[in-house]
Amino acid sequence: MVHADPAGFAPGTPCWVELASPDPRASREFYAGLFGWRYAINPDPTTGNYTFALLHDRPVAGLYTCQGRAPNELATWMLYLATVDAGRTAQQVSLLGGQLVHGPVELPGRGHMLIAADPTGAVVGFWQPTGAWRFTMALPGAVSRGELHSRDGSMADTFFAALFGYTQEPWDDPRTTDYTLWSLGGRTTRLGRLGMGPEFPREMPPHWMVYFDVDPEVGVDRLAERALRHGGHVALAPFTTREGRVAVLTDPSGATFAVRDSASRT
Repeated sequence: MVHADPAGFAPGTPCWVELASPDPRASREFYAGLFGWRYAINPDPTTGNYTFALLHDRPVAGLYTCQGRAPNELATWMLYLATVDAGRTAQQVSLLGGQLVHGPVELPGRGHMLIAADPTGAVVGFWQPTGAWRFTMALPGAVSRGELHSRDGSMADTFFAALFGYTQEPWDDPRTTDYTLWSLGGRTTRLGRLGMGPEFPREMPPHWMVYFDVDPEVGVDRLAERALRHGGHVALAPFTTREGRVAVLTDPSGATFAVRDSASRT
């Protein structure tokens, strides 16, 4: 489990996930039914009624009302990587060929936020906390990893290695599987990069996939059935990998995410 203050978040490691939803009430109901989340809702509408999702009173995600989007635009999950200086990260992103999408901006009393796209077009967040910052991972119903899906894996690897100093190694034979695992100082970052091959639709842009842990007593197959009962969809039916049993799901507002039971491995 990761549950740390700012000093515990190494730059380049996941430190938050956030859902921008056109229908936060429906999103809250879906994830409460799926993972058992409870919520602490900010009553201030100027924050988009920003909501902290909780498991055992520990924050695992944020939800808010997306503003200024077309009515038919889908909800999206955003992964945030820790930084000690959002302004400097913004400069490095630009120098390395990325694009600044939003910020950096200060959220008083909380920290500094930056949204950017890497040179292959995948959008990710960066977060510089101010003071104590709580985020829980590796718990059933909480985030377990982030995975960059890119159509130019080599370019993406080079960009993030330069940005954070990742060591990137092939997960399997690179002649057959375009997948790298990212580490820092010999320790896992819970991040990886998958090359988008012909199995991905041409219209699908590069993106980050957020994975949530599944309770082995429930299992991925039963969780996928639960998602259907609560109004979600199964985008990719459960399958078993070396890293566990996995499925890709979509919530009622269209946000796509993955679930994994690491206890079920090939």
